[in-house]
Amino acid sequence: MTESVTNYKILPEVAIVILNWNGRAYLEKFLPSVMASTYANKRVIVADNASTDDSISFLKEHYPAVEIILNTTNLGFAGGYNTSLKQVQSDYYVLLNSDVEVTENWIEPVVSLMESDKLIAACQPKLLSYHQKDEFEYAGACGGWMDNFGYAFARGRIFDKCEKDRKQYDTVQQCFWASGAALFIRAKNYHAAGGLDEYFFAHQEEIDLCWRLQLAGYKVYVQPASVVYHVGGGTLPKGNSRKNYLNFRNNLIMLYKNYTWQAAIWKIPFRMILDGVAAVKGLVSGDGGYFIMVIKAHLHFWKWVLMEKKRSVFAENKNGKVTGVYGGSIVWDHFIRKKNTFLEIIGNK
Repeated sequence: MTESVTNYKILPEVAIVILNWNGRAYLEKFLPSVMASTYANKRVIVADNASTDDSISFLKEHYPAVEIILNTTNLGFAGGYNTSLKQVQSDYYVLLNSDVEVTENWIEPVVSLMESDKLIAACQPKLLSYHQKDEFEYAGACGGWMDNFGYAFARGRIFDKCEKDRKQYDTVQQCFWASGAALFIRAKNYHAAGGLDEYFFAHQEEIDLCWRLQLAGYKVYVQPASVVYHVGGGTLPKGNSRKNYLNFRNNLIMLYKNYTWQAAIWKIPFRMILDGVAAVKGLVSGDGGYFIMVIKAHLHFWKWVLMEKKRSVFAENKNGKVTGVYGGSIVWDHFIRKKNTFLEIIGNK
């Protein structure tokens, strides 16, 4: 793994695909860092989700080398990427948020790692906060994990608690999910897995994809030698009711899709009870909108279960080994036992 990717006779092609929706300000601010990436065999593509601002005219005037894909409607994160990536042939895709600042050599370490093991289907860099550059960023930190009841967390982030980066997670490591903010993925694996689930629209679709990749026998990694800085919440800010609704609904759908039936039959109801506790807590504290949002997410989850026609088999028909799952509950560990860091909960893994 120490061999530099620049020593390969032929560099794999990397297509950096930035999904944009009315993000002209982000493109102006962060495209310069992407264009300055030192990796030689790269393409930069902006896939536009029917923006109504001047994103496209700005790109044509200032970045003629950037390829543009125009989607006719706002298809969300999942649909926007699925539609756009069908038009992109490359060895690797990088699904890159428009609100990410990259470092010059952020591509080389990830490609080098993935080239060293063909079973690595997806990988993320270390995500730090753009506004607090010594702090991990919420949307992936240093490699995503999941607990026994489907709650996502990461090395460097437990719920809303983001740790300072003190190099404590600087080891290359297999994880459960890689952040969609800067997701490296083999193109053939992306398409073979069916891409992102478009029903999700946005939020947790990358976790679902990484879970499916693992069940299919592939690995997901984090490569901390690659560093990017993420603003976060650029399209749907933290606390947005639509964002909360999608997170609750999509999480339940993901569990239903990927758990074995033996796990699903009790873990999903238990998870819904935990969601209900959070909803009641919101109601008692005066946030009636949060309570309604959770109920709506649960009702729409059951609607999906009744209406979804593609669902025919549970995950026991897949034989891949899943890594990055904590056998306990981070709800218990964080809120009851008052543990706030990954190392306190998981240990040095």
